[in-house]
Amino acid sequence: MTEIDKNLTLEQQIALQISASGPISVATYMGLCLTHPTRGYYRVREPIGGKGDFITAPEISQMFGELIGFWLVNLWQQMNEPKAFTLLELGPGRGTLMADILRTACRAPGFRDALRLTLFETSPGLMAEQQARLEAYDPKWLQNFDNFEDGPVMVVANEFFDALPIRQFIRKEKGWHERQVGLLDGKRTFGLSPTPIPPGSMPDDVADAAPDSVFEVNFAAAEIMSILAKIVSRQGGSILAIDYGYGRTQTGETLQGVRNHAYADVLDAPGETDLSAHVDFAALANVARRAGLAAQPLATQGEFLARLGLAERASTLIKANPALAADIATARDRLVNPEQMGTLFKVFCAHSPGLIPAGFSA
Repeated sequence: MTEIDKNLTLEQQIALQISASGPISVATYMGLCLTHPTRGYYRVREPIGGKGDFITAPEISQMFGELIGFWLVNLWQQMNEPKAFTLLELGPGRGTLMADILRTACRAPGFRDALRLTLFETSPGLMAEQQARLEAYDPKWLQNFDNFEDGPVMVVANEFFDALPIRQFIRKEKGWHERQVGLLDGKRTFGLSPTPIPPGSMPDDVADAAPDSVFEVNFAAAEIMSILAKIVSRQGGSILAIDYGYGRTQTGETLQGVRNHAYADVLDAPGETDLSAHVDFAALANVARRAGLAAQPLATQGEFLARLGLAERASTLIKANPALAADIATARDRLVNPEQMGTLFKVFCAHSPGLIPAGFSA
């Protein structure tokens, strides 16, 4: 990055890039907006919590992380309680989820001694919060997925895959064209590549979609899943991902922007707006299976938490904290009710063959 670049806003840098090289893909635009080294959303904003742009399930209630802690202990026990294993969280936010997980999981004899806590994070501010919350567990941060010690690997990813850059394609008379971001009268706008992609490039599920259909594909998510699935296939373990998404590859535009807890134009205020898109869990499952893992049928968050005992855990907390009964009940409902997070959010699990993860069947 040049000294000139450092003094330009992200809007100005994007404009210069488009002016010099032509329109950019939606994925390139998302990548710049979210992870630009000095101006990206996750570099400069405080995304999570009341001061941020969104609130995640761990911030709603400790019960979410506690139940995942029980879930991890159950799998660890199924693997005959290995004396060393890696617990990797992708995009750990403020460290709230992992703190709740480990407060619960480390009650199991031997779990804490076997634990190697590893975090994948790009935000310096969030890394500092993670360090403060998780210091007792000696966390390590990694920038890539090249170096894993021997032993099983268990991965947790809550609202991680939705923030990875997507590409968008639109069906037109002569085929599928990639959507791009360009400039019109100096303002950012969407357009289409004039050249259609080669015939046969679309998955069978969407190849014959109606005119003007939008298809989103997340190559970054597939690549990360492929790398991690191969590691888990080789060393044993599991990958648990919780996010909003769908269980069948399909058309439909889901790219959205959120700023100050309200929806915002995705082209507005780059670097200040959170951008995300729904996750194609069918595509991730196919990648995991190709690496040799088994994949559970997709569950809704409401189903998953209910099967793990959310209602019982809420009742226990209410008995111990009667003055907080209303707050606990509200948090419980927010996590599982269909009109809130219960149906929108899905739970995906790929794992070593032979394991039986809890929460995916009645």
